[in-house]
Amino acid sequence: MTARDGAIIIFGAAVRPDGSASPALRRRVDAAAAFGVRLPAPLYVPTGGQGRFGPPECTVMAALLRERGVPPDRILEEATGTDTLSSVLACAALLRTHRHAGPVFAATSGYHLPRCLLLLRLAGVPARPVPPPEADPSWPRRWYWRLREAPALPYDAALMLAARLRGRV
Repeated sequence: MTARDGAIIIFGAAVRPDGSASPALRRRVDAAAAFGVRLPAPLYVPTGGQGRFGPPECTVMAALLRERGVPPDRILEEATGTDTLSSVLACAALLRTHRHAGPVFAATSGYHLPRCLLLLRLAGVPARPVPPPEADPSWPRRWYWRLREAPALPYDAALMLAARLRGRV
């Protein structure tokens, strides 16, 4: 990796009972892959651990990236994240461990992007957004997820600030 290589963190979503990607997970990977073609040699960092079903979210995303022609050596799976906050902490540590000096981009659904960017920046990772994928076509579901983010953003931000005060970040 060179200093100009970008890293694209792809935040996980549910894996279906049969082990396949949910529509949201697939849309996030598609958005990351479409954005990645604009970068010289991006490092893809799918994050998300073991959920209720199938393999870890990051493993399902890595397989989707390989199907889209991403070389395996450009994929760095982060399998410990169980929620947005733990994924951000794990990815920030992973990028530091790999001495990543290039830009960092966050790929996720539009409703989730503000929280991911805020948490990454609070963790010392000056991330920028990947253009989000098209939203779920169902307006009740879109509003459910948007409303769910309203309390989650300040809650996770407070937890991140507390982690910083304790020297964990």
